Amino acid sequence: MTIDNNRAIAAAVVAMAGFNGVFLSANGLFMLIDPLTWYELVPGVTDTGFFNQHFIRDIGMIQLFLGVAFVLGMLVPERRIGLWAAATAWLSAHALFHFWEVAVGICSPSVLPRDFPAVTLPAILGIVLTLWAIRRSRSGQPVAA
Repeated sequence: MTIDNNRAIAAAVVAMAGFNGVFLSANGLFMLIDPLTWYELVPGVTDTGFFNQHFIRDIGMIQLFLGVAFVLGMLVPERRIGLWAAATAWLSAHALFHFWEVAVGICSPSVLPRDFPAVTLPAILGIVLTLWAIRRSRSGQPVAA
């Protein structure tokens, strides 16, 4: 691989981890600070049940922790695999749950594209990032991007 390819890959890794870190942290903070506004503004949330500030704040804490895990993984490369894998496990389970709801008829398939940016995309990015970090570690390459 050339230096230019390595730089492009490093830039892509930083962009993906940065997106997950910033998006998840910001969403978590929003859920913690103003759960009612979050509930009313996020498309599709009002279709999932009544407003429950406690539940929204619980999930907000999870979202914040996930975002911090992606940021810490960028900053502390020797902890990257564990941080990203743990966060990705939750994100993947959450995305699969959305697909399950469609599969069993709880939701229509139209929810999948609507939910993609906030639910499925972070899981996909987490999977790509975690696999990249594992591959890099196994190949003996330096852990930094």
